Amino acid sequence: MADIENARRHSRQDVVRTALILLDGVGLPDLTMRRLAAALDVQPSALYHHFPNKQALLAAVSDRIVAARPPGAASGDWTVDVRAAAAALRDALLAYRDGAEVVTSTLSMGLGADAAPRRLADAVARGGFDAETTRRAATALLHFVLGHVSHEQQRMQFDSLGVVADGVTDDGAQEFAFGVELLVAGLRARVPAR
Repeated sequence: MADIENARRHSRQDVVRTALILLDGVGLPDLTMRRLAAALDVQPSALYHHFPNKQALLAAVSDRIVAARPPGAASGDWTVDVRAAAAALRDALLAYRDGAEVVTSTLSMGLGADAAPRRLADAVARGGFDAETTRRAATALLHFVLGHVSHEQQRMQFDSLGVVADGVTDDGAQEFAFGVELLVAGLRARVPAR
């Protein structure tokens, strides 16, 4: 009975907020239900009042990560909108330690909201592409963003441990912009005739 009482004093949003704080502090491998329960001063079983399992919790965390940085309003130029949607997603993922890994795993399991792929697809669709091209382009962009940010986050972790090889330099923002521009250029070549 005490577990249920403690669970009710914390909302679902409190649990997600605390999980994000822990994610930033200890990383995904050490974000356990036991550690989260301790941070909330409840028994681990109390967390299941809000989430049926850890994957459902991580899906809510993923949704919160993506929602934190929405792209701006449509500009009238689909290429600008694609770049902005990709950059907003990158910023959202980089805002939290292991953010790319959380979002990647959630999307690969088909859990959580579809905000990330939908935002990219909405931006691509403004170019007048058919539904299949829009879906494929958004998927390619999503995979590029997730992969690039995952690489950036791993590098940051290795840098913090002092294990990156000498002479290896990376400007993540410039490399990211270059990759997005390659994808946009490829799409531009496929713009339907009007």
